[in-house]
Amino acid sequence: MGKTVAEKLIAAALVDGEMKEGNRIGIRISQTLTHDVTGVMSYLAFEAIGRKRVKTDLSVSYIDHNILQADFRNPDDHRFLMDIARRIGVVCTRPASGICHQLHLERFAKPGKSLLGSDSHTPNAGGLGMLAIGAGGFDVAMAMAGEPFFFSMPRIVKVLLSGELPPFVSAKNIILEVLRRISVKGGLNAILEYAGPGVHSLNVTERATICNMGAETGATTSLFPSDSITRDWLRAQGREADWVPIAADEEAHYDDLLSIDLATLEPLVALPHAPDNVVPVREAAGIEIDQVMFGGCTNSSLQDLLSIAHILGGRKVHGRVDAALYCGSPQVMREGIRRGAIDTLIRSGVRIMEMFCGACNGMGFAPPTDGRSLRTGPRNFLGRCGNDSASVYLAAPEVAAASALMGKIADPRDLALPAPVYAFPARFITDDPSFLSPDAETTPLPLRRGPNIPPLPPLDAVPETLQGSVVLMIGDHITTDHIVPAGAHFLPIRNNIPEIAKHVFRVLDETFPERARQAGEGFIVAGENYGQGSSREQAALAPRYLGIRAVIARSFARIHRANMVNFGLLPLTFTQTEDYDRLDQDDLLSVDTRELREGATYIIRNLTTGVEIPVKSPLSQQELSIVKAGGRLNWIRQK
Repeated sequence: MGKTVAEKLIAAALVDGEMKEGNRIGIRISQTLTHDVTGVMSYLAFEAIGRKRVKTDLSVSYIDHNILQADFRNPDDHRFLMDIARRIGVVCTRPASGICHQLHLERFAKPGKSLLGSDSHTPNAGGLGMLAIGAGGFDVAMAMAGEPFFFSMPRIVKVLLSGELPPFVSAKNIILEVLRRISVKGGLNAILEYAGPGVHSLNVTERATICNMGAETGATTSLFPSDSITRDWLRAQGREADWVPIAADEEAHYDDLLSIDLATLEPLVALPHAPDNVVPVREAAGIEIDQVMFGGCTNSSLQDLLSIAHILGGRKVHGRVDAALYCGSPQVMREGIRRGAIDTLIRSGVRIMEMFCGACNGMGFAPPTDGRSLRTGPRNFLGRCGNDSASVYLAAPEVAAASALMGKIADPRDLALPAPVYAFPARFITDDPSFLSPDAETTPLPLRRGPNIPPLPPLDAVPETLQGSVVLMIGDHITTDHIVPAGAHFLPIRNNIPEIAKHVFRVLDETFPERARQAGEGFIVAGENYGQGSSREQAALAPRYLGIRAVIARSFARIHRANMVNFGLLPLTFTQTEDYDRLDQDDLLSVDTRELREGATYIIRNLTTGVEIPVKSPLSQQELSIVKAGGRLNWIRQK
C-alpha cells in the first residue's frame, strides 16, 4: 500500500512504536522552536534534567511575544533566554526581530524534517512539507535533550483542493472554511493533509497560513507536499539545497476525505468567541468596528502585506478605526518598503508596530471597553485580546483592509478594485541581523536570572486516594486562555507560577484561586475539548500548584493533556457522557489512585450525593506512571 505525505514524514523520524492509528509512537525531532512566553519554562526544564548541550540538528529561541518592556520582567526574561541559548547551543533572536513562525519558515524549515515547537501554531512549517508539531515546553526540553517525542498515531484526513481561489478570496478563507465544516474539535487526533490540483495554485506562505490556523481544529498538524513551488520558494530564500520532493503515493490510503472547490469560496469571517463560528462576510457586513489588526502569525507574509496595501491604496482608514500592522519578519518589512507597501499603509493611517506576535495574544493594542476588533490572527477566544468585554472577529487581510476603510465589516469585492497581481522576487532579502549564534562549545557563562524567574515548583506524587471538592464546574471548549490569561498584564508573569496562579480562571471565576487553595486538594469537572488553544503549560502547572489533582472531562485537547502529564495532573474521562450532569460544584469526591493502569476503570465516589461514576484515563501506561510520580521531572529523577 502506498503512503501519504504524513506517513512518509513520520516513518522517516520514527524511533519507537508501530504506525497504526491510536498507537503510541515516538519520533526523533530534528529541530525545536521556543519563544519567550514558553521558552523560559523550557530552558528551566532543560536545566532541571541536567543536560548541558542540545542534541537536535537545530534549536531556535525566538523573542517575539512579551516585547513590551514596561518594567524589569520582560527584559529580564529576554536576557536569561539569550544567556542560556548561548551556553547550550541554541540560536536566539534579538527581541522583536519577527514572528517565530514566519522567521522559521524563511530561514530554517526543511521539507522532510521534524520540528517540535512550544507553540501550538508550529504546524505553520507544514506549508513547506515539514512534520511540525506544537507541544508543551517540557516536551520541547526533552526533545532538545535528544529524547523522542511521543504521541498517538493520528488518523490522516485528506483535504482535497480543486479549482483556484477567486480574486480577493485568499488562503485564510480556506482554513476558515475547514473550521466551518469540522469545528474546533474536528481535527482531534488527526493530521490534515492537503492534496489535489488546487494545491498547485497556492504558494508556500499561503500553504503556511492554512497549516498555521489548522491548529484551531485540534489537529496534531497539517501538511502540504513538497513540490516545484516549494523548491522555487526555497531558491528565492537562498536555500534550494534544503529542498527534497515529497508527495503522497497514488495508492495512498486516507482515513477520511474533505473536498473543497476553491473557486466556490467567498470571503468569510469568524464571529466571537470561537475560530469555528464562521459565516460569509456578507452575513456580518455592516457590523461597526473600532479596531483592525493586520499581521499575526497566520497572516504576516509579504503577500499579506501587499494585499493590504493594494486595497488601502493610500486612502484613509475610517475615522473611528484604529488600525495597526505587525510584520512577520525583517524580510517582509524590507520587501514591503522596497515595493512602497509600507509607505502606502502609513499614508492610509495604519500604525506600524514592532515585528512581534503583538495584539494577537493581548500584548498591547487591546480594544476599548465593549469594543469590536477585526484581526487577521488565528484566535478570538474570550479575553485573549487583553480585554474581557471586547469582541474579536477573524478574517483574511483583504476583508480586514476593506473593513478598515469602511469602519464596518465589509466585503473587499464591493470596492470594485482591480484584482491584485503579486510578483515575487527571484531572490528575497535575507541579510538581516535577527539571529544570535551560540558558542561553539559549552562554556561556563553566568546566567543572569531576574527575580521574576523562580525555579520550577516541587510537586508531590499522587497519593493512594485523591479526595477533594469540585472546585470548578465548567462546560465545553474551555481554552488555555480561560485557564491562564493572556494580555500585557499577565504574560510578563507567565513563568512565575506563584504569581500567575493568582489569576487562574479569572475570565470565568475570579474566586477560583482562593477557593482552590482553601480546598487543599480538588477536582475540575469540564465538558468536551478541555484545554484547547495554545501550548502554554502554565495552564496545567498553575492549577496543579493551587492543589488541583485531577480534571474529569468529556474529552481533552492533545497538547494540554500532555502538559497535564508533565506536571502530575491526572486527566479522567467520563465513560458515559451524561454522568457529567451527576456532578455539581462543591461536591466532595474520592477516587482510589493506588494503582494507575492503562485502560482501567476507576470509580469516582461522590461523597456528597452517594453517586458512583465510572471514569477512565486516556493515558498510556508510561504517561500514568509519570503522573503517579508527580510529573515528568520526578519520574526522570526516579529513573
